[in-house]
Amino acid sequence: MRHTTKIELTNLSDLNLAKRGVITPEEVRRVTIEDALVDTGATRLCLPKPIIEQLGLTPFGNAKARTAAGIVDRIIYSEVRFTILEREGSLPVTDLPADAPVLVGHMVLEQLDLCLDIRKGLTYNPDHDNDWIEEAY
Repeated sequence: MRHTTKIELTNLSDLNLAKRGVITPEEVRRVTIEDALVDTGATRLCLPKPIIEQLGLTPFGNAKARTAAGIVDRIIYSEVRFTILEREGSLPVTDLPADAPVLVGHMVLEQLDLCLDIRKGLTYNPDHDNDWIEEAY
């Protein structure tokens, strides 16, 4: 069964520049995706290249990823601030081909203390009585 969620994405570098007054809040690059695929088989937050370009993210590394098509090389880009179900976090993102959907991987779910319920879709972690419990690092 396919589960999707709304995710708001913001270029974290732009956000920091706006907080320091270097750019205006209107210049902060943002994108809202109404139907991001919740993919528990994905590790990271994965964005198609056109969205990465729209957000103005900067490449800073490479990683190998295991996909249904085998091992592929992926580019790691600068961090985005993301919001799902009114919870916010930030992570670097991994690129995907232009025709791929946005993938919300398990690192995002863990950071926001969210769970995928097969019947209800994306929910707050029921083990925590809907409270946001963050893992201690």
